[in-house]
Amino acid sequence: MKSTRVCYLAASFAIGLLLIGGCARQTRKTQQVPTAPAQPAQEEPAVDLVLKFTPGNSTTYRVARESDRGVEWEGSAETKPKGFTGGHTGNRMEMTFTQRINSVDNKGTAAAKITITALKYLIRVKNKVTLDFDSSRQQDVNSPLSELIGQSYTVELTPNGGVAKVIDASEARAAVKGATTADKIAANLLTNDAIKNRHTISALPGADDEPVHVGQTWSKVENFAFDLMGAKSYEKRYTLEEVRDVRDHRIAVVKMNAVPSAAKAKELYKEQGTSPFAQMFDSTETLTGELTMDLTAGKVNECHEQLLIEWFIVDTNAKSNVRPGALRMSAARLAGIERVD
Repeated sequence: MKSTRVCYLAASFAIGLLLIGGCARQTRKTQQVPTAPAQPAQEEPAVDLVLKFTPGNSTTYRVARESDRGVEWEGSAETKPKGFTGGHTGNRMEMTFTQRINSVDNKGTAAAKITITALKYLIRVKNKVTLDFDSSRQQDVNSPLSELIGQSYTVELTPNGGVAKVIDASEARAAVKGATTADKIAANLLTNDAIKNRHTISALPGADDEPVHVGQTWSKVENFAFDLMGAKSYEKRYTLEEVRDVRDHRIAVVKMNAVPSAAKAKELYKEQGTSPFAQMFDSTETLTGELTMDLTAGKVNECHEQLLIEWFIVDTNAKSNVRPGALRMSAARLAGIERVD
């Protein structure tokens, strides 16, 4: 039977690949999960948690995406695996854009022109910053990422927070065709998947759902992939916590908590199998979020979701006179959007 020390060496070998390879990908493979409507906490009228679009209307939003992976050794230098190198690897993107509604069809679906007005992008590899771009800084004006400022693309937005399709992004994509790292990042920000991810409000109920009462809950499933640590699936449970009046506007507050999804476990097993590295570790995880929506204007004021997961393993074979060491790995994902005006 292999000792825990062997597990350490195997895990340590994988760490370099995990950190150098960057942060794990997140698959926005969401699935609506039917749930029985909960009884309303109070006899208040149900509300429509849907976006409202008006031709000619313009709104400014700031969206943030962050992904971080860390690995740390906890213990004495004597117990530290040979060749171990820890640190954090990840990236953070903040984009400010205006959303102008060009047209709205009879189903409430809108064709919207998105114009990028500001951008920040940071990459860190093993605690070392390898790229730091901020469009507000004069010294960054010559970066390929600055070519995105002022660029526009059009998308089709649905009332339930989805992006039905990317109508046209050709002009923006034509502006970023270089071969540098910054060029490639700029191009990646304009892929169909990146655009859809950026403009999707996943906290809203599905298109076929009825108006909801305070206290009512609905669910969605989302998968996250962590490279060598395998994949996890979560059932995200959203609850309408309250509806309040603020300066002649009706404001709805939705809270989200998530649990590992048993419904998707078998499917993930078939698709990706089990990770031998993940099986060496115990883990803890939290996935939470909150949505604040202006029902009167039919616009999201703020929405954010955050996942934090840690894997850890303790060396039970350490010498009796030495405090056992522990290997701790972490992954964090943050997705948020806020209304600026």
